[in-house]
Amino acid sequence: MSDRKDTGARDTRQRIVTASTELFRRRGYTGTGMKQIAEAAGAPFGSIYHFFPGGKEQLGEEVIRTSGAAYLGLIAALMEPHEDRAAATRDAFTAAAGTLSELDFADPCPIATVALEVAGTNDRLRQATSQVFDSWIDGLAAYYAAGGIPEPAARETAGSVIALLEGAFMLGRAARSTAPVLAAGRAAAAIVRAALGGA
Repeated sequence: MSDRKDTGARDTRQRIVTASTELFRRRGYTGTGMKQIAEAAGAPFGSIYHFFPGGKEQLGEEVIRTSGAAYLGLIAALMEPHEDRAAATRDAFTAAAGTLSELDFADPCPIATVALEVAGTNDRLRQATSQVFDSWIDGLAAYYAAGGIPEPAARETAGSVIALLEGAFMLGRAARSTAPVLAAGRAAAAIVRAALGGA
Protein backbone atom coordinates (compact mmCIF):
# COMPACT_ATOMS: atom_id res chain seq x y z
CA MET A 1 0.00 0.00 0.00
CA SER A 2 2.86 2.36 0.89
CA ASP A 3 4.56 1.68 -2.48
CA ARG A 4 1.33 2.56 -4.31
CA LYS A 5 1.01 5.76 -2.29
CA ASP A 6 4.64 6.70 -2.99
CA THR A 7 4.16 6.02 -6.71
CA GLY A 8 1.00 8.14 -6.75
CA ALA A 9 2.81 10.99 -5.02
CA ARG A 10 5.71 10.80 -7.49
CA ASP A 11 3.24 10.79 -10.39
CA THR A 12 1.43 13.85 -9.05
CA ARG A 13 4.69 15.72 -8.49
CA GLN A 14 5.86 14.84 -12.01
CA ARG A 15 2.54 15.97 -13.52
CA ILE A 16 2.95 19.33 -11.74
CA VAL A 17 6.51 19.77 -13.06
CA THR A 18 5.51 18.71 -16.59
CA ALA A 19 2.49 21.03 -16.67
CA SER A 20 4.59 23.91 -15.31
CA THR A 21 7.28 23.33 -17.93
CA GLU A 22 4.76 23.53 -20.75
CA LEU A 23 2.97 26.57 -19.32
CA PHE A 24 6.20 28.46 -18.62
CA ARG A 25 7.38 27.70 -22.15
CA ARG A 26 4.15 29.01 -23.72
CA ARG A 27 3.07 31.76 -21.31
CA GLY A 28 6.23 32.60 -19.42
CA TYR A 29 6.90 32.42 -15.70
CA THR A 30 5.06 35.59 -14.71
CA GLY A 31 2.19 34.83 -17.07
CA THR A 32 1.46 31.48 -15.44
CA GLY A 33 -0.63 31.21 -12.29
CA MET A 34 -0.58 28.41 -9.73
CA LYS A 35 -4.26 27.63 -10.36
CA GLN A 36 -3.49 27.18 -14.06
CA ILE A 37 -0.70 24.77 -13.14
CA ALA A 38 -2.96 22.73 -10.85
CA GLU A 39 -5.65 22.55 -13.52
CA ALA A 40 -3.21 21.55 -16.28
CA ALA A 41 -1.64 18.92 -14.01
CA GLY A 42 -5.00 17.52 -12.92
CA ALA A 43 -3.82 17.93 -9.33
CA PRO A 44 -5.41 19.48 -6.24
CA PHE A 45 -4.24 23.07 -5.77
CA GLY A 46 -2.85 22.31 -2.30
CA SER A 47 -0.67 19.51 -3.66
CA ILE A 48 1.59 22.07 -5.36
CA TYR A 49 2.50 23.54 -1.98
CA HIS A 50 2.81 20.05 -0.51
CA PHE A 51 5.57 19.21 -3.02
CA PHE A 52 6.90 22.76 -3.36
CA PRO A 53 6.51 24.51 -0.01
CA GLY A 54 8.60 27.39 -1.38
CA GLY A 55 5.76 28.09 -3.83
CA LYS A 56 6.12 29.21 -7.40
CA GLU A 57 9.79 30.19 -7.06
CA GLN A 58 10.79 26.71 -5.88
CA LEU A 59 8.66 25.13 -8.60
CA GLY A 60 10.22 27.46 -11.16
CA GLU A 61 13.71 26.40 -10.11
CA GLU A 62 12.74 22.73 -10.36
CA VAL A 63 11.39 23.29 -13.88
CA ILE A 64 14.57 25.09 -14.93
CA ARG A 65 16.87 22.38 -13.60
CA THR A 66 14.89 19.36 -14.82
CA SER A 67 14.26 20.90 -18.25
CA GLY A 68 17.89 21.90 -18.49
CA ALA A 69 19.05 18.34 -17.83
CA ALA A 70 16.56 16.97 -20.36
CA TYR A 71 17.69 19.42 -23.05
CA LEU A 72 21.34 18.57 -22.37
CA GLY A 73 20.47 14.91 -23.01
CA LEU A 74 18.70 15.90 -26.23
CA ILE A 75 21.72 17.87 -27.46
CA ALA A 76 23.93 14.84 -26.79
CA ALA A 77 21.50 12.47 -28.56
CA LEU A 78 21.41 14.72 -31.64
CA MET A 79 25.15 15.26 -31.93
CA GLU A 80 27.04 12.27 -30.57
CA PRO A 81 26.35 9.84 -33.45
CA HIS A 82 28.22 12.20 -35.83
CA GLU A 83 31.98 12.13 -36.27
CA ASP A 84 31.95 15.43 -38.17
CA ARG A 85 31.41 18.06 -35.44
CA ALA A 86 30.53 20.84 -37.89
CA ALA A 87 27.94 18.70 -39.73
CA ALA A 88 26.51 17.54 -36.40
CA THR A 89 26.09 21.15 -35.32
CA ARG A 90 24.32 22.11 -38.55
CA ASP A 91 22.03 19.04 -38.30
CA ALA A 92 21.13 19.92 -34.69
CA PHE A 93 19.99 23.38 -35.83
CA THR A 94 17.99 21.80 -38.66
CA ALA A 95 16.23 19.59 -36.09
CA ALA A 96 15.64 22.65 -33.89
CA ALA A 97 14.06 24.48 -36.83
CA GLY A 98 11.71 21.53 -37.32
CA THR A 99 10.76 21.61 -33.64
CA LEU A 100 10.06 25.34 -33.80
CA SER A 101 7.76 24.80 -36.77
CA GLU A 102 5.98 21.87 -35.10
CA LEU A 103 5.31 24.06 -32.05
CA ASP A 104 3.75 26.72 -34.30
CA PHE A 105 6.58 29.10 -33.42
CA ALA A 106 6.04 28.99 -29.68
CA ASP A 107 9.30 29.08 -27.74
CA PRO A 108 10.73 25.54 -27.63
CA CYS A 109 13.03 26.43 -24.74
CA PRO A 110 11.49 27.11 -21.30
CA ILE A 111 14.94 28.02 -19.94
CA ALA A 112 15.34 30.98 -22.29
CA THR A 113 11.76 32.10 -21.72
CA VAL A 114 12.25 32.22 -17.95
CA ALA A 115 15.78 33.66 -18.20
CA LEU A 116 14.58 36.65 -20.24
CA GLU A 117 11.84 37.37 -17.71
CA VAL A 118 13.66 36.99 -14.42
CA ALA A 119 17.26 38.07 -15.10
CA GLY A 120 16.74 41.43 -13.41
CA THR A 121 14.06 40.54 -10.86
CA ASN A 122 14.68 37.11 -9.32
CA ASP A 123 18.27 36.20 -8.50
CA ARG A 124 17.49 32.60 -7.45
CA LEU A 125 15.94 31.82 -10.83
CA ARG A 126 18.57 33.85 -12.69
CA GLN A 127 21.30 31.74 -11.08
CA ALA A 128 19.45 28.53 -11.96
CA THR A 129 19.15 29.53 -15.64
CA SER A 130 22.81 30.61 -15.69
CA GLN A 131 23.90 27.25 -14.26
CA VAL A 132 21.81 25.38 -16.83
CA PHE A 133 23.31 27.36 -19.71
CA ASP A 134 26.78 26.67 -18.26
CA SER A 135 26.00 22.94 -18.14
CA TRP A 136 25.01 23.01 -21.81
CA ILE A 137 28.19 24.87 -22.74
CA ASP A 138 30.29 22.42 -20.67
CA GLY A 139 28.64 19.42 -22.36
CA LEU A 140 29.04 20.84 -25.85
CA ALA A 141 32.61 21.95 -25.13
CA ALA A 142 33.51 18.40 -24.09
CA TYR A 143 32.00 17.10 -27.33
CA TYR A 144 33.98 19.59 -29.40
CA ALA A 145 37.17 18.92 -27.43
CA ALA A 146 36.78 15.18 -28.09
CA GLY A 147 36.58 16.05 -31.79
CA GLY A 148 39.89 17.89 -31.75
CA ILE A 149 39.17 21.49 -30.68
CA PRO A 150 41.51 22.33 -27.78
CA GLU A 151 40.45 24.23 -24.68
CA PRO A 152 39.71 27.10 -24.21
CA ALA A 153 38.61 27.30 -27.86
CA ALA A 154 36.21 24.37 -27.38
CA ARG A 155 34.32 26.20 -24.64
CA GLU A 156 34.27 29.48 -26.57
CA THR A 157 32.94 27.62 -29.61
CA ALA A 158 30.26 25.92 -27.52
CA GLY A 159 29.19 29.24 -26.00
CA SER A 160 28.89 30.79 -29.46
CA VAL A 161 26.80 27.88 -30.72
CA ILE A 162 24.38 28.06 -27.77
CA ALA A 163 24.09 31.84 -28.18
CA LEU A 164 23.35 31.44 -31.89
CA LEU A 165 20.67 28.84 -31.18
CA GLU A 166 18.87 30.85 -28.51
CA GLY A 167 19.04 34.05 -30.57
CA ALA A 168 17.81 32.22 -33.66
CA PHE A 169 14.81 30.88 -31.74
CA MET A 170 13.86 34.44 -30.80
CA LEU A 171 14.20 35.72 -34.37
CA GLY A 172 12.36 32.69 -35.75
CA ARG A 173 9.45 33.20 -33.38
CA ALA A 174 9.19 36.90 -34.27
CA ALA A 175 9.27 36.18 -38.01
CA ARG A 176 7.27 32.93 -37.73
CA SER A 177 9.93 31.37 -39.90
CA THR A 178 12.55 28.66 -39.59
CA ALA A 179 14.94 30.66 -41.82
CA PRO A 180 16.79 32.37 -38.92
CA VAL A 181 17.44 29.00 -37.24
CA LEU A 182 18.69 27.41 -40.45
CA ALA A 183 20.93 30.43 -41.16
CA ALA A 184 22.27 30.29 -37.60
CA GLY A 185 22.97 26.59 -38.11
CA ARG A 186 25.14 27.34 -41.11
CA ALA A 187 26.96 30.05 -39.15
CA ALA A 188 27.46 27.72 -36.16
CA ALA A 189 28.82 24.98 -38.42
CA ALA A 190 31.27 27.48 -39.92
CA ILE A 191 32.45 28.49 -36.44
CA VAL A 192 33.03 24.85 -35.52
CA ARG A 193 34.80 24.17 -38.80
CA ALA A 194 37.06 27.19 -38.30
CA ALA A 195 37.88 26.08 -34.74
CA LEU A 196 38.75 22.60 -36.02
CA GLY A 197 40.92 24.15 -38.72
CA GLY A 198 42.64 26.29 -36.11
CA ALA A 199 43.39 23.18 -34.09
